[in-house]
Amino acid sequence: MVQGTCSNAGKSLLTAAFCRLLTRRGLRVAPFKAQNMALNSFVTRDGGEMGRAQVVQALACGRAPDVRMNPVLLKPTSQDGSHVIVLGQPLARMKATEYFRDKRKLWRSVCQAYTELAAENDVMVLEGAGSPAEINLRSHDIVNMHMAHAADARVLLAADIDRGGAFAALVGTMSLLSRRDRSRVAGFVLNKFRGDPSLLDTALQTVTRRTGKPFLGIVPMLEGLRLPEEDSVGFREAALPSLETGLPDVAALSADASLLDVALVDLPHVSNATDIDALRGEPHVRVRLVRRPGELGCPHICIIPGSRNSLADLRFLRDGGLEAALLAYARRACAAVGTGGFAGMLLGICGGLQILGASLHDPLHLEDGGSMQGMNLLPLLTTLAAAKTLRQSRARAVCPLAAGSRVVRGYEIHHGVTRPAEAGSVAGGLSVRPLVFREDGTPIGWGLCREGGLSPVWGSYLHGIFDDDVFRHELLRRVRVAAGRAPAVAERPYALGPELDRLADTVEAHCDWPGILALLHL
Repeated sequence: MVQGTCSNAGKSLLTAAFCRLLTRRGLRVAPFKAQNMALNSFVTRDGGEMGRAQVVQALACGRAPDVRMNPVLLKPTSQDGSHVIVLGQPLARMKATEYFRDKRKLWRSVCQAYTELAAENDVMVLEGAGSPAEINLRSHDIVNMHMAHAADARVLLAADIDRGGAFAALVGTMSLLSRRDRSRVAGFVLNKFRGDPSLLDTALQTVTRRTGKPFLGIVPMLEGLRLPEEDSVGFREAALPSLETGLPDVAALSADASLLDVALVDLPHVSNATDIDALRGEPHVRVRLVRRPGELGCPHICIIPGSRNSLADLRFLRDGGLEAALLAYARRACAAVGTGGFAGMLLGICGGLQILGASLHDPLHLEDGGSMQGMNLLPLLTTLAAAKTLRQSRARAVCPLAAGSRVVRGYEIHHGVTRPAEAGSVAGGLSVRPLVFREDGTPIGWGLCREGGLSPVWGSYLHGIFDDDVFRHELLRRVRVAAGRAPAVAERPYALGPELDRLADTVEAHCDWPGILALLHL
């Protein structure tokens, strides 16, 4: 089991690496995280929702994601409330006190899921959450040491040395653990190290002398690793620039005539930000965060991502002035299309699509409750319904630049039911048309279009639409042409397998892999 001294210490990636390395030995391996709090989720083939990190770990094992690998998923909707997903299906929206009260019932589901998976596999690789030393949460723990004891797992405790304080965090964590919990810890792993490991010798010896535990690895910082982040913290800490912290100005953009500027609106309740991962990996695409009106600028593409609380995030955009900036950007884009030019493209994914519409209604208080007028860029009416749409979708997507259609695969996660307010509505000479369809013909995406031209405003419920290499590259090529940019000299496929191999190779080279195998009696 991999635990950490803090959130975002690299537990998920280390778990994925160990899954890959053990699978290479011909073993049947499965990942497991009893409880995951994350806004980046995925839908399995049978319509179950689970954390994205366990999906990546399942792929590292060469197997399909299974909701039993993440039996409890918490999706925060407010400061003190979360939607609780159990074995892939929504249970309820709960406040923290309600969730703590019901944890004993959830523990039975956790144990059943673990027992079933363990019976089917040779090795289980578990992941903890946050820190096992949070003494205010210890009595409610079902994911760290409580799970380690239930599974009889040896624990590797990871610390992020890049953020500082790693040695104090390791010693402090061990001092706060009970004697029984300390006995579970087999050793430490320092993660995200930069520099010469020999410079750490004295510190390693001091920590080992104080705790009695050895260091089993010093894993270097892996720059540019193209694997989906577990949560929104990941993409925010991935040093995506903003306008105020390094957006290329017009002169800088001109220096590289193929560079495309892509702005991602940083919503407080952003969900499934992994939708932009494939774009971030393109060598001639610059993705940056937009938090305030002055940071928007004039990007070639602006994306409003998914949201776990669309009404609250729309209120955030409105109150902070960012909605007005986005509306002005959209008006310029629409006006340019009318004259055969190009001034940008605004698109929304899932919750972003809802925000672009005419109205949002939440009669059941699944989010904030009540009704709000949307940005009214697309004449769409959205109502949040009790039934949640959870499905993998094979869809036909019309390129927003009128280049025909293509079959793409993705997944849907939404309570929203969206329909056009008025068929054939027209805005500034642009007609509103469905652009993304499920196989049965049901529209799940709409946009403003001009015959033979591009769509300056569009959106879709389909998560993962940019993961399709052909669709993504065609879209980017046509945006470049429309914007007068030079063609990109290179395009990169979005493939996780090589990245998982790179991760596993690095971890194997910088950990005491024989010692870790010995802990498993291998």
